[in-house]
Amino acid sequence: MAKQKLPPVTVETFAEYQVITPPNPLRSAIRRVDERDMDDPVARAEQALAEISGEFKSWMAEECERLSAAHAAILRDGFSGPAREELFRAAHDIKGGAATFGYATAGVAAESLCRIIEHAPDLEKVPAELITHHINAIHAIFREQARIDMMGTADALSKRLRSVADEYLLHVNRDRPEHLDALMTPSIVPGD
Repeated sequence: MAKQKLPPVTVETFAEYQVITPPNPLRSAIRRVDERDMDDPVARAEQALAEISGEFKSWMAEECERLSAAHAAILRDGFSGPAREELFRAAHDIKGGAATFGYATAGVAAESLCRIIEHAPDLEKVPAELITHHINAIHAIFREQARIDMMGTADALSKRLRSVADEYLLHVNRDRPEHLDALMTPSIVPGD
């Protein structure tokens, strides 16, 4: 396929300025479509999500089991490299998928757990209850999500865990300014 020659750059000169207009090679890539044949990719994506939404609960259950298994390995063997990595990956996957699965508040708790794993200078010194509370909160949010009256409780729980985790991390990183900058960054998790 031969390249089309682009029209030249046009320059309009005025008293105090110039307007330079480069050629727009994308104009030739546009194809006009009849209004009846228009595709809506957002509608298609929403339809695909609706079709698989029945599987979200089982996917979230699998992620929670994976998190529990990783936590059990930590309790049994300590924070060895592979055990630490698996706990982080399990929490990170929940953080990333929870909102899509319909468990956004679990994503907030999972993000808080990820922050602890990432920023604690020595994971062996992190209070075991802090990690356990995060994991229990994720399980409780998953288990109780269907109860509409629990929504406010789940949100408050996730935010409180994040607050306690941040207080701990700010304290243990007080002499590590590179971590303090990261800790002060706002969350990007949906629903936070």
